[in-house]
Amino acid sequence: MSEGVLASARAADRGDIEALLDRLIRQNRFTIAVVFPVTGAFLLLASAEGLLPAPLSFNPYLVLLGTAVMRLPLAGGLAPLIDRRAGLALGALVLYAYGIEAIGLATGWPYGEFSYGVALGPTLGGELPLGLPVFFLPLVLNSYLLCLLLLGERADNPAVRLCAVIATVLAVDLVLDPGAVALGFWSYVEGAYYGVPLSNYAGWVLSATVSVLAVDLAFGRTALLARVRECPYVLDDLVSFVLLWGAVNAFYGAWVPVGVAAVFAAGLVQLDRFDFSVWTRADGRRSG
Repeated sequence: MSEGVLASARAADRGDIEALLDRLIRQNRFTIAVVFPVTGAFLLLASAEGLLPAPLSFNPYLVLLGTAVMRLPLAGGLAPLIDRRAGLALGALVLYAYGIEAIGLATGWPYGEFSYGVALGPTLGGELPLGLPVFFLPLVLNSYLLCLLLLGERADNPAVRLCAVIATVLAVDLVLDPGAVALGFWSYVEGAYYGVPLSNYAGWVLSATVSVLAVDLAFGRTALLARVRECPYVLDDLVSFVLLWGAVNAFYGAWVPVGVAAVFAAGLVQLDRFDFSVWTRADGRRSG
């Protein structure tokens, strides 16, 4: 069989997989983006409060699986744009995530001295979560995509794009880290903001900068923006984030993180990405 025929067959197989994933997400959009995070928030809070039996309380495989399911809209949205260049750039970002986390655990730099209190799935070396990319990459990718939509043509300016994504990543972590600390996922030796040290946010400036460079290398902005605009569910993972971590922070009375989560919700509503009324339709389109 010729190389051309093999390449065509592989492209057809990939197209079938992408179409299947797209259909799965569209038909289960509300379940993935709403039911999973709401259920996840309930199970995490019940675990933290000692209300679940040992097999279910902070079950690492449930945590990892539930997180992976909520990431499906982001994966499905970007899948058609993944080529060799994107794969290499995102692969390098995965290696960065493992590397910077390992350095952080060993030295306390750049995020501040911390340790995990809850297993987040299988680990490398006994502490570094194997599923770390599932937690790290969506945080920066969602921030990047949201900024592309909000900035429009202004995102063509590298300085504007970088500053906007850094600010958005920091805002995401203003919501995530206090909730995670309250649940006991991880803890810092000291912390000025709901148990989180300010050095953590300096660390995220570094990681956001590296991430912007990697995503810039991975995707052409014109194609990426077109895909984000045409794919109704690509930011549903951010909807899940708002629901899950907004609920966790509200339970513990962390009202600043709740307020930041509300700002994200308002932005998603403005972009027409937070409208449950159309999510039960398989095509995701409005009627009328």
